[in-house]
Amino acid sequence: MTVPASSTVVSFAGGAVRGTGVVQRVDDADAGTVIVVDRTPFHPVDHTWPDQPGDSGAISLDGASVRVAEAVMAAVSDEGVLAVGGAIPVKRGVDGWTWLVAHPIEGGVPAWLVPGAEVDLTVDASRRAGLSRGHTACHLASLALDLALADLWRKDPGVDALGAPDFEGRANQSSRIHEDGAVDEYRLGKSLRRAGFDTETFAATLGERVDAINATLAGWVASAAPSRVVPSGPTIVDRRTWQCELPEGTAEILCGGTHAASLAEFASIAVDLDLSDPQLLVMTTTAVPA
Repeated sequence: MTVPASSTVVSFAGGAVRGTGVVQRVDDADAGTVIVVDRTPFHPVDHTWPDQPGDSGAISLDGASVRVAEAVMAAVSDEGVLAVGGAIPVKRGVDGWTWLVAHPIEGGVPAWLVPGAEVDLTVDASRRAGLSRGHTACHLASLALDLALADLWRKDPGVDALGAPDFEGRANQSSRIHEDGAVDEYRLGKSLRRAGFDTETFAATLGERVDAINATLAGWVASAAPSRVVPSGPTIVDRRTWQCELPEGTAEILCGGTHAASLAEFASIAVDLDLSDPQLLVMTTTAVPA
């Protein structure tokens, strides 16, 4: 197989769910048979921080189609060796590797799906919209959480995208986005206490914090603020930034995922905080589409 001349050009940052691309590789991998094209609207799950699932959909040509289960990250070495998902052995952007979006397909490879074929790519738009709302709600919830916990710091932990003490950046250990929601886990251990966070007062005032977060989120939803993803370049390896023009100011967070175009897409966003394990805060975010 030849090495693609450049990293995959992606259009999901602008909200695209349809596109065309030229097939570059058809390979067998642990994820099954994967198709690599020169450009795609599919958002892939990130192999290093898999918070947002990859897009599903279809690849088609002249009325025939195959289903894409979940797009994933891939990389190919200068020697032509393809690595997919968790099997990628290097950090993103290192020399000697080209970065790609791989499309695992279900079933066998049809005769028309060969390198050089120009194919249509169609993302499951309803699922994408739900994941985009889930990702936007996840970021908003983390910013509202930081604001609600701002008085609990005795030392400066650094600031988040709105200038509040950055609990999210200090304590988050995992984030899982789903359609219209997310689940985030935060470690409340000794290192956080040494950083100056008052875990005892937090536990004693948990209900008040939930109320404060949800009041902030309600105000942001009511503002119908614009939301967008701004890419630094056209390829999958280029950095992308989520921006949202909130009443407190424009929040900017580095983010490889997809997002709602406006907070007018939400009827509501609310969180629940679970501290049944005093060492682990679980925040469940639920969005209701407008």
